[in-house]
Amino acid sequence: MTVTARTFTIAGLVVGAAGIGVLWAAGVEFPIAVPPGMIILLAGALFVALAPWRWSPAVGALLGLFVAVGFVISPTGVDNLLGRHGADVATGQAIQLVGVLTALVAGALATNAARRMPQRHRSGGLGATR
Repeated sequence: MTVTARTFTIAGLVVGAAGIGVLWAAGVEFPIAVPPGMIILLAGALFVALAPWRWSPAVGALLGLFVAVGFVISPTGVDNLLGRHGADVATGQAIQLVGVLTALVAGALATNAARRMPQRHRSGGLGATR
């Protein structure tokens, strides 16, 4: 369960970043040249993929939660999703949401599963195997 959920966490973060890329390509304005959310989600995916600690999928879950909350509180989030700014923006917003919600759920499941494993089977630490 942990490996699969970890993999889905990573995939969700990458899909969320791809959704931001679609939004960017569709002309949505971002505060700097490259959308920071895209960089943050990709860095989070790398962290979850490479970090040996059992709690690392929690980082993916928190990033998913952060972006999902950002969508909810954004004045344009729902309008983007409903297509009020064009079909390409709606597509990008939907891709982003599917990705970050996947990362949120899978990251929480992976973290919980890793927490329940006996210490000798956990990834990370001295003498542990992946």
